[in-house]
Amino acid sequence: MQVLSWAVHRPGLVRARRILWREVRNADLSEELDVEAWLAGELAARGAGDAVTFLTSRDIRAFTRATATAGATEAQAVATVGLSNAERVGRRVDRTGHDWGTINVALRLNRSLTEAALLEVMSIAVEARTAAVMDVDMPLGPGRATGTGTDCVAVAAFEGRERYAGLHTDIGEAAGRAVYTAVLDGARHWMATQWRGLDAGA
Repeated sequence: MQVLSWAVHRPGLVRARRILWREVRNADLSEELDVEAWLAGELAARGAGDAVTFLTSRDIRAFTRATATAGATEAQAVATVGLSNAERVGRRVDRTGHDWGTINVALRLNRSLTEAALLEVMSIAVEARTAAVMDVDMPLGPGRATGTGTDCVAVAAFEGRERYAGLHTDIGEAAGRAVYTAVLDGARHWMATQWRGLDAGA
């Protein structure tokens, strides 16, 4: 399928058969490490150099999954959600000395899209991610969190002629609901099990 992302491995618009998560600890990623080269080597050793790949410090066993349908569209979203480096859009929190989390989302559609439509779906996936994070109401100094500093989204769909995928379409509805549900479930779980009131004065 065509996959659009800014993933660490194989970013941009590429063709791929799979999207992978690579769990790491913060200590694994020293300042001197060439992360892209290291990850490429790790994937090559597993015969997975073709895969679009995320890096996450979130326990990958805590992934969430959601499926949504609208009309002829089925959207499947898988997410890992960690909020330890949450941010408010347009502002930055000093994360020196803190662990780094992230939100990684893979969205797969059963529709055949143009490149323009794929870009539109990406915008909806990011909007849904942001809405889900805002709905868990995580307070930061600058205001309510809207995401993290290292989030990544990958959208996969067949290549084809479908040109429109906005919020008024079946494609946009299904994509948005699947991503929103997966990220909200993951964010609620993280807040319930990991959050200690960081950056909230607690």
